[in-house]
Parts: sequence; C-alpha cells; structure tokens
Amino acid sequence: MLSYIGKRILSLIPVLFVVSFVVFLVVYMIPGGPATAILGLEASADQINALNAQLGFDRPFLVQYGDWIVNVFQGNWGDSFFLHESVTEAIAEYFGPTISLAILAQLIALVLSVPLGILAAYKRGSATDVAAVSVSLLGIAIPGFLLSMFLMLFFSVYHHWFPVAGYAPLANGLLEHWKYLFVPALSLGIVQAAYITRMTRSSLLEVLYKNYIRTARAKGLKERKVVLRYALKNAAPAILTAVGQSFGSLITGTIVTETLFNIPGLGMLTMGSINRRDVYVIQGVVLFVTLLYVLVNLVVDILYGFVDPRLQPGRNK
Repeated sequence: MLSYIGKRILSLIPVLFVVSFVVFLVVYMIPGGPATAILGLEASADQINALNAQLGFDRPFLVQYGDWIVNVFQGNWGDSFFLHESVTEAIAEYFGPTISLAILAQLIALVLSVPLGILAAYKRGSATDVAAVSVSLLGIAIPGFLLSMFLMLFFSVYHHWFPVAGYAPLANGLLEHWKYLFVPALSLGIVQAAYITRMTRSSLLEVLYKNYIRTARAKGLKERKVVLRYALKNAAPAILTAVGQSFGSLITGTIVTETLFNIPGLGMLTMGSINRRDVYVIQGVVLFVTLLYVLVNLVVDILYGFVDPRLQPGRNK
C-alpha cells in the first residue's frame, strides 16, 4: 500500500509540470499584464515597458517559466502585486470558504442522490424510477448559475429564510456559517446529486440481478439486507468514483457560485486576479486546485481497498 501511494505521489510530478506549463503559457498570452494593471490605462508605453523590465516580464517565455517553476518547487509561489502578500498566504486565506462550501454541497448531494439512486434501481421501470431519472436529467440540464438564481429568489428574496449573499466565518459559529452557505451549497449539491443518482442507479442495476443476489434472496434474507449489504457493497466502487469526481469538481468549479453569492473563496480570488492580471496568483491557484483534484483521486483509489478488498492497491490477483 505504501509503495503504491509513493508511486502515485511521484506520478503527480509530470502532471503538475504539464499543468503548470499550460497555465503559464495561457497567462503569458493574455493581452495586457501586471504593469498595465498597476500603472493604469493612462500610462505610456515607455512606462509600461520599464515596469515590465523591472518585474522581469520582458525576458523570454522559457526563462520566465523556468524561474517560476523552480521557485514553486522550493516553496516560493511568488507574491501578489495587489494583495500585498505571498500567493501561498492568499490561497490559505481564501481556501477556507471554498472547502466549507464544497463539503456542505457534497453532503447535500449524498443525502439526495444515494437514497434516490437505490430506490430507482430497486423499482426499475416503475413510476418512481422514471421520476428519479427525469429529475436527475433535469438537474444535469439546468445551468448552475440559473439554478442558483432560482434558489436565491425562493429561499432568500421571497421567504427570507437565508441571507441573499455574503459569508460568515466558522469562528461565528457553525450554524451561522452554514446559514450563509446553505443556498449556494444547495445549488451545487443538486447538480452533483443528479450525476451521483444516475451512477448509483446504473451501478446497482449491474449487480441486482447477479447470481449471488438471487442466492441471498433464496436464503430468505430480508430485502433491505440484500440491497444494502450485498448489492450496494458491490456497487460501492463505482459510486465512490462518482463521489470523488464530484468532490473534485466542487473544489475546482465554484467560481460562478462564489461570485454570485459573494463568497470570498478561491473562485473570487481567481476572478479578481484575472481582472487585475495578477499572474502569480492565477498560476498559483490553478496549480493548487489541480494538486487537490489529483489528491482526491488518490484518496478514492485508496478507499477502494476498504469498500472492496479485491481492489486494494498492490493486492495479488
């Protein structure tokens, strides 16, 4: 197991190199630059060129990338030109709201999707199954920002049950913290629940008609035990994969939701940095969320061995 984890961690290095190069190239090609944002639109070309030379942005692309990536592996991710702090400090400051939002949204998604997927698979072809599939398709089809606006209108504008926007840190209390995050988390959770519901249903359908399920029923076991203990356990790896991908996408894809609900997370940090051409912050955030996404997949691979010992990494077949 430890050998497998070590190999997977080493395999992250080429992935991070490729992602870092692509991100650096994209940021490098964006019109304008930090010098323009710092000096303003009224600055002359000579002033902009002088500041670019001072900041080192007049050097060749590969030289700039080489210096940056070497510093990254040394723990120096650069400094923000506008936040007056290092990139790592900015990421640490803005990461809390994002991970809180992602965790709450994932919990909502699991509460909605797993029971609905089990029920749809067990009652295949019934009105319940058709309704579950239709709802999941609708959840996938509705754009996330549109769903967020509908939920904001219903829960916050019309009924005043939750704040329209804003954020309360965890230090203010868990209930107050979740009160501000519930509506945005619900909008994200519904979208993810639609995907997990379909995966749960399809995974269960693959095992509900296996011979060992028929044998369990023939032994007289209760139907709930057959479904939850035997069928769901064998369908768990595929469901776990869907949950891992869902959580990874929640961490990396909350830009629109955070902007809409004014949540000071990595999404708002990224948008603000793009508008200000704060290149080191953009590169640092993208590299950080890529690392998180790969680590989430690594954790999912390790958890396979707990839900099904046959899939344990390094196990001899």
